[in-house]
Amino acid sequence: MAWYTETTTKKNKSKKELWVKCKKCHSHIYAKEWKENLNVCPNCNYHGAISSYERINLLFDENTFEELFTNISPKDSLKFNDLKGSYKDKYEANIKKTGINEAVVTGHGKMNGIPVVIAVMDFRFLGGSLGSGTGEKILQAANYAYDHNLPYIVISASGGARMQEGALSLMQMAKTCAGVARLNRKNIPYISVLTNPTTGGVSASYAMMGDINVSEPGALIGFAGRRVIEQTIGEKLPDNFQTAEYLREHGFVDSIVNRKDLKDYLSNVLSYYNR
Repeated sequence: MAWYTETTTKKNKSKKELWVKCKKCHSHIYAKEWKENLNVCPNCNYHGAISSYERINLLFDENTFEELFTNISPKDSLKFNDLKGSYKDKYEANIKKTGINEAVVTGHGKMNGIPVVIAVMDFRFLGGSLGSGTGEKILQAANYAYDHNLPYIVISASGGARMQEGALSLMQMAKTCAGVARLNRKNIPYISVLTNPTTGGVSASYAMMGDINVSEPGALIGFAGRRVIEQTIGEKLPDNFQTAEYLREHGFVDSIVNRKDLKDYLSNVLSYYNR
């Protein structure tokens, strides 16, 4: 290919632009093909990460999505510092890098003509960690769904609670669960979509509370890490432990849906509620 004859700098740049290496099967996929396949490996069906806005564009009808609660962002209430710097510096750098104010984007729009409220977590922002701003946005989106009698969907991608906020982060588990539980008063459907990874405090709270829990193939879903569990119980865990497929076999996940089929799946499910 052309980049073999270019200078080292251009060659490395061209390699990065031309190829994507699958994290599961390690195949080198032509970047254009990877993008056209929605960041899913055509060889092993590994579902790579996508940003919150990419997922929103995938799920919502064109020009129907309206973002909500964009004014909510992290707050360094504890004035947390570690060896790598201050928490404030970290989240400000993430805001600049990702273009979003928190680890979740919230809003409403139409999905195959069906109005819905959604919260989409973004792993690029501090590992999709659950902070006070994240929890507040998820709660406010649940309240919006409640006030407007609209179905609510949360798409999770998270490493768990945000340690820089201490107990304030852990409080979000109860707060978000309360907001989701209130939807039951009006029989408003709540669908939880779990993507890779959904772990820690997120998996232990609203991510597993869906009327229907859906996952992308191969997603890592669990609370504590494999090594911690194995050391605690003194047993070797199955190879597929904490995968979406394992959780479906054991009744924690209702369906596993490929990314390209998710919009139709969700709208079909919601159509039953509208009858």
